Amino acid sequence: MGEGDIGNMPAQKKYATAAQRQAAYRRRCAAQREVELASKGMPALPRVPSMPGHKRWDAMRTQALCLVEQIASEMETYHDERSEEWQDSQRGDSFTELIESVEEIADALRELQQQ
Repeated sequence: MGEGDIGNMPAQKKYATAAQRQAAYRRRCAAQREVELASKGMPALPRVPSMPGHKRWDAMRTQALCLVEQIASEMETYHDERSEEWQDSQRGDSFTELIESVEEIADALRELQQQ
């Protein structure tokens, strides 16, 4: 082997095991999700435990509520930014009904959390 053959050498492994490599990947993905949520003004979602049970289900309900509240908020902002003519139209009325449906879902999720 000459001095120019360095490019043919196998790359040095960054992680000793596949499990360590996968764990690092999961950490990078989670960090990216947090950055995306923060850039959209959303709070970080609570961590969901991996084992089925009440803690996991409570965390999942909290996440669902957070997302549904975000949907309702964005829909209300969209509605408020439209003209009065649009708001009074058939499309505006239909959209208002849709917002009310989303708010009912949020109310149902809040009731689940209190049980």
